[in-house]
Amino acid sequence: MGGPDTTEVGLYCAAAKTGDSWTAAWAGALAQIIDAGHLATGEQLSTVVDDAVLAVGLTAEVLLVDLAQRVFTPVRTEPAAQVDVVGTMAGRAYQLGEILAGTDERGRRQLWVPMLDGADRAGVLRIGLDPGTGGGAEDRPELRRWVWTLAGLVGHIVMTKIAYSDRLRRWRSNGPLSLPSELLWQMIPPRTFATERVVVSALLEPHDEVAGDAYDYNVEGDMIDLAVFDAAGHDIRAGVTTALAITAIRNARRAGEEDLVAIAASADAFIAAQPRPLQFATAVLARLDTATGTLDYLLAGHPAPLVVRQGKVVKELGATPRPPLGVAVSGGPPVTVSREQLEPGDRLLLYSDGITEARDADGEFFGEDRLVELTERAAAAELSAPETLRRLGAAVLEHQAGQLQDDATLLLVDWSADGHLRMFPTLPGAAP
Repeated sequence: MGGPDTTEVGLYCAAAKTGDSWTAAWAGALAQIIDAGHLATGEQLSTVVDDAVLAVGLTAEVLLVDLAQRVFTPVRTEPAAQVDVVGTMAGRAYQLGEILAGTDERGRRQLWVPMLDGADRAGVLRIGLDPGTGGGAEDRPELRRWVWTLAGLVGHIVMTKIAYSDRLRRWRSNGPLSLPSELLWQMIPPRTFATERVVVSALLEPHDEVAGDAYDYNVEGDMIDLAVFDAAGHDIRAGVTTALAITAIRNARRAGEEDLVAIAASADAFIAAQPRPLQFATAVLARLDTATGTLDYLLAGHPAPLVVRQGKVVKELGATPRPPLGVAVSGGPPVTVSREQLEPGDRLLLYSDGITEARDADGEFFGEDRLVELTERAAAAELSAPETLRRLGAAVLEHQAGQLQDDATLLLVDWSADGHLRMFPTLPGAAP
């Protein structure tokens, strides 16, 4: 026989038997949010959540993180001051994926709770433990489980509202996006996806002016399709070329094609068919079997991915590349797909040359050595995949004094049984 059931379902079932009114009140609060969420506009979500948790003696506020992961914006109908991701309790909870306790400017106790949409970090919840609400809620162990469930529910809801709310999109972008950026951000999947076997996380910089860089992934059973793109140029033509490459590759996949050589050829034909001048995009295309760790990959004029094992970069997947997508393959040996066997716990890092070729004021490249060093440091610190990329992106921006001269993309695959746990808070009663 196992130990006591400490999941939310288990707590609720126990409450039904014992008459736990506090747990029953939580069930009512969650139901109220779901019901009100159907008709609420995006900017009303803090009010919806705050009204619902009053019954359990709490206050609440939803804070949405921007694409650059630098600031949180309170989701309110009236303007409110932003909160920095770096140097604040809210930001620390976001970075570490932990529920952190603190006090507000009046000395009232509060919790900062990471808010995820699936595995994608959407922001944080501020939960006030305010005795003035009349509920008398204290920071007891069960509370942390309930607010984590609450944050997951709200994370799902807020991201569904972004699809048709320009106000939420403005808060998410924290300023205007260039036209190519607007195009690409609407095409790419969420920045982070996770299962109990794998975490896939990506980052694009500069988020507001990215033109030709992008990433893509697709999950089907045990298989994950991965791709990183870097189109020539820094204008709308580069964005359109990348959009065409993504569309062609998805179209081939969805038609049942699994061979990476054939998939790349589909993108070649689609891009080459467009009006001249010739456009092209470098790319990495890959397929990972998450059951076995077998990785098939194809380099199309793109920097080779790095394999991180036991905290160290152990190899570069330097297979002979074919030409970039959009450039017909003619002559020479036939294009072949390369294979690598990953080991449990390995990380795979894909990147564009905007990372390594970022120059500081003296013309010094950021370089692969620095990328390797920071990647290994993040692995040693056991940072989650999305937090690893946030810090790598911040280091590249700092190297160029906050102004990138080229698009920069990172995609990190964490093939391990505990990668997802690094993104979730430590909860009472959870398995060690």
